[in-house]
Amino acid sequence: MEDERSIAEPFARMLGREGFVATVAATAAGALEAFDREPPDLVLLDLNLPDGDGRDVARELRSRSRVPIIMLTARGTETDRVVGLEIGADDYVVKPFSAAEVVARIRAVLRRTAESGPNGDAAQAEPIEIGELRIDPAARRVVLAGEEVELSRKEYDLLLALAARAGTVVTREDLMSEVWDENWFGSTKTLDVHIGWLRRKLGDDAAEPRWIETVRGVGFRFAAPDSGGSP
Repeated sequence: MEDERSIAEPFARMLGREGFVATVAATAAGALEAFDREPPDLVLLDLNLPDGDGRDVARELRSRSRVPIIMLTARGTETDRVVGLEIGADDYVVKPFSAAEVVARIRAVLRRTAESGPNGDAAQAEPIEIGELRIDPAARRVVLAGEEVELSRKEYDLLLALAARAGTVVTREDLMSEVWDENWFGSTKTLDVHIGWLRRKLGDDAAEPRWIETVRGVGFRFAAPDSGGSP
């Protein structure tokens, strides 16, 4: 989904040479119609569309599906990146970009999606139970004290990465690599933002965390049942 056909159509042909089947939609309305007609495995979404804002399209797509979304945009500020990821994007590529970079990011996102999909390792994993918290990787569901916790894709992936190694320190670099991309070029502030959102949804207090502890200069630790930090 691109706002300029002179860019989108040659790009689609390039993706075809890389083994992908690409459909071009030049407008927000066309994008949603194409999605309903034949849901794709991944969406490349430009934020500047002639009939609307790509972020609104992303929100609508996310309300309908968990399809991976990579945003393509000239808006490169850190705030724009964080907003895009919170909406539900799986990656965020700033123009100008090379075709090779976008292809690499597409493959990385599809690989992560496959790993957490119906036939992936996450689907085969046993549920994680820590105190009143239960994480079901197969269903991608989180329940705390009997109440389901609604998490974005990134929040869930971040929680799973931490909880799977409860009681041990996970470095910032490892979290960025696992939850975002090993080729992430931005700062790690987006990690802090997502940690903050995740803490609030778990009812955590950054000053006296029950679940997610900050290990300054290193990363984060998820409270183990016998650590004294778990409820």
